[in-house]
Amino acid sequence: MHSYDPLPPVDRRRTEIRHLNLPCEFVAPATKEAWEKRARALREHILVSMGLWPNPARSPLNAEIIRRVEREGYSIENVRFQSLPGFYLTGNLYRPAGAENTPGPEGPFPAILNPHGHWEEGRLNHEPDGSIPARCINFARQGYVAFAWSMAGYNDSTQLAHRTFGDNRKQLWGLSLMGLQLWNGMRSIDFLQSLPDVDNSRIACTGASGGGTQTFMLTAVDDRVKAAAPVNMVSAHMQGGCVCENGPNLRIDTNNMEIAALAAPRPLLLVSATGDWTVNTPVLEYPAIRAVYALYDAEECLAETQIDAGHNYNAASREAVYAWFGRWVLEEDGREDGREDGDRFKDRPVEVEPPEKMLAVTADDEPDLWVDEDGLTSTWIERVRKQLNTMKPDDARSLRRFRQAMSTGFRSAIGTPGLQGEDLVEAWLGLRKTDSGTVRQGYIGWQDAGERIPVTEFRPAGDARGAVLVVHPDGRTALTGDDGQVPGRLIQQLMGRGLVVHAVDVFLTGEAEGEMDTSSFAYHTTYNRTVTANRVRDVVTAVACLRRRSGFSSVSLVGIGAAGPWSLLACGLCPQIVRAVIDLDRFDVDDDEAYEKNLFIPMIRRLGGLSTAAALATPADLYLHNAGPALDPDDTEDAYHAAGATDRLRTQRKPADIRQVIDWVVEGPGG
Repeated sequence: MHSYDPLPPVDRRRTEIRHLNLPCEFVAPATKEAWEKRARALREHILVSMGLWPNPARSPLNAEIIRRVEREGYSIENVRFQSLPGFYLTGNLYRPAGAENTPGPEGPFPAILNPHGHWEEGRLNHEPDGSIPARCINFARQGYVAFAWSMAGYNDSTQLAHRTFGDNRKQLWGLSLMGLQLWNGMRSIDFLQSLPDVDNSRIACTGASGGGTQTFMLTAVDDRVKAAAPVNMVSAHMQGGCVCENGPNLRIDTNNMEIAALAAPRPLLLVSATGDWTVNTPVLEYPAIRAVYALYDAEECLAETQIDAGHNYNAASREAVYAWFGRWVLEEDGREDGREDGDRFKDRPVEVEPPEKMLAVTADDEPDLWVDEDGLTSTWIERVRKQLNTMKPDDARSLRRFRQAMSTGFRSAIGTPGLQGEDLVEAWLGLRKTDSGTVRQGYIGWQDAGERIPVTEFRPAGDARGAVLVVHPDGRTALTGDDGQVPGRLIQQLMGRGLVVHAVDVFLTGEAEGEMDTSSFAYHTTYNRTVTANRVRDVVTAVACLRRRSGFSSVSLVGIGAAGPWSLLACGLCPQIVRAVIDLDRFDVDDDEAYEKNLFIPMIRRLGGLSTAAALATPADLYLHNAGPALDPDDTEDAYHAAGATDRLRTQRKPADIRQVIDWVVEGPGG
């Protein structure tokens, strides 16, 4: 091997497992243009990870006001509406005195969204360390319409269990508690904007702890939030300790600091505490995020304040938020009645309603469409299927739209190595001559990415006429002689037809075989790619290496056995693959259990699975064989017809023989 091996001695994906308590860093890009490019990609990644890409249809809210009470200076209404058909969001709407669902003489009013954290009493929690009613009443008295709603499993939101909702099947379909919470936040904005007494241009959001996570997540992806104040949550060493804060894929290659920075240049206040994981905010998280605001010359729109207390949203924290929103939403300085002490934004004592009087759903008043966990899952999957069906391309224009949406989804769910400007790194052993050409073994990976992918290059003796990558589920030894350097029958015949052949041991196969620790830390898929996703990425990496070393701008791909589905997913990610022979290994493309067991990647069914991958492969010469009974050739044929490339597709139920494979790779559809 070269005296200098730039790759890690072992594949770090096996040994360095990221998790919610792993210290992280965020360094802003050097230019505004670079940040905005990154910001667009990150927003798309968040929406994909939350199951909200492509954008779900917004069903009617069917909002209901269940009860209204008038108090001095404000009113409270118990509200419920359907964020999804049969899935109810329950909450309380606090209005300034005189506001009765009409603009009124003083309205419309700005609005404040108030997601709660993991307080025992949810949106009704009222104690010194945190009171949602106190801040909402104070907001209403200050002139806002304030809305507080319950996380699933709290108060009268009893359709789902909060800390246990979710499993691998739901992850496949993009259904997670965190995604539902983000969707509920977006639908809450829809609800507020439907009220005549709300000024749609002045909507802000604040919450603490888990409510802080909801605050910066919603602000990151929904620009209708004009100002935000996440409290006691944005941290470089604790990303969130509940399933509702750890959606699958979310924090791969990112963290809460970067996500919070997506608020820029909108006003953002970071409230921290000396007694929790935000203790370093003034010297770590705040300066990191401030660097993004500096790109916009908007440093005045970012501020931080630290409270000497434990984990909280206490009166001192609330007053800091009142003043911040007063400045940026009300555009007032807090002086009242000629006084100079900012009395308007003091946290005033409140008298809260009995909790049982604040509920929008009771045992005696449960909506007819009230679905349980199974019912919600069925509704979600049915809606996904309907959306995917309506998106099927039938002409060139719809194919472009389909490719744009689904390519974005695949890049996020699986990842496309090399697109972030990394350099491909290679380390090769000495050259060996054989009767049919030369053989060389080596390792490849992306600069600083941690991979160490074994690869073998087989180069024919004469001039090369093309290049092909062969992927086997058992690795290179299944394609070679005992020493790994004598080409087997398939490789020999490909070389005999003048092709440079690369064989690769993708993640945890062949020489790279081993185990990946997925159980030591909670929420593994939030911070780490799955085994299957890493295998698909390794195929894409091997394609990049083959193109560079062979000198051909486009290459062919052969996926054998269980490696066929991995290779088909790579075709959907890598347009440089212009010809492919894919063994579908009898994979049932409509069976959740098959995806869970053999092709587990969160969101993959939400994005259409292998059927979408085949459609994204257009207009490559694609030969699908050994297809399972659920494969509908019409789906792929429709995409190829839309691309004007129907002659470039072949599908068959039985396995292809070696002659068919070689003829397709060498000659294509005309062979």
